[in-house]
Amino acid sequence: MIVQSRDPVLLFGGSHVSRTDVEDALIHAKQAVAADGGARHAAEYGVELTAVIGDMDSISPENAATFAQKLHKVAEQETTDFDKALRQISAPLVIGLGFSGGRFDHALAAMHVLLRHPDRPCLLVGGETITVLAPPVITVPVEAGTDVSLFPFAPCSCTSEGLEWPTEGLAFDPLSQIGTSNIANGPVTLSVNQPAMMLILPRAALDIMVTALLSAGRWPAPVR
Repeated sequence: MIVQSRDPVLLFGGSHVSRTDVEDALIHAKQAVAADGGARHAAEYGVELTAVIGDMDSISPENAATFAQKLHKVAEQETTDFDKALRQISAPLVIGLGFSGGRFDHALAAMHVLLRHPDRPCLLVGGETITVLAPPVITVPVEAGTDVSLFPFAPCSCTSEGLEWPTEGLAFDPLSQIGTSNIANGPVTLSVNQPAMMLILPRAALDIMVTALLSAGRWPAPVR
């Protein structure tokens, strides 16, 4: 394990990251890591990095020189740099910036990584939304009227409290039943039977979601 922390860790990806994103993430994160070319954001915003992890095919020569003592090359080409970095971070939560606000195929690939590593809680911050693989049980104290979306990547079930349209009894499946554009009536509690459901909230719920995830249980590591 390259990075170990008892506090949340900020992880930079290569897509767009704003200064506000960085400032908001650093309220919670005590360390910062970059996935390969994501190091440019650390250089741009003056953030000290604990490590740069990836196959090093997208980091610029200038950033490679700046962070020369922090580079950890993972040579295999079977996984994305996000995957390479996430599996080398041991922390109660990873806050990912620059993974879900750019190309849609890259965002899908990032969600694939969340599904591959359900035991490593990671919150992806985009321009308008935040996305996380829903833990077994979570309570998010959002205000009434907040948009709450659930998107299954495999058949699963989810019970809920506090949603305008309850999910009890629904057979979620990406081919037949999804749960996007629901609305909170107040604090929302979700209970999911397996690690297959993406929970998507407005960007403004970042702080609330971080606190909720730190209090929630986590999925066990998958058996491979």
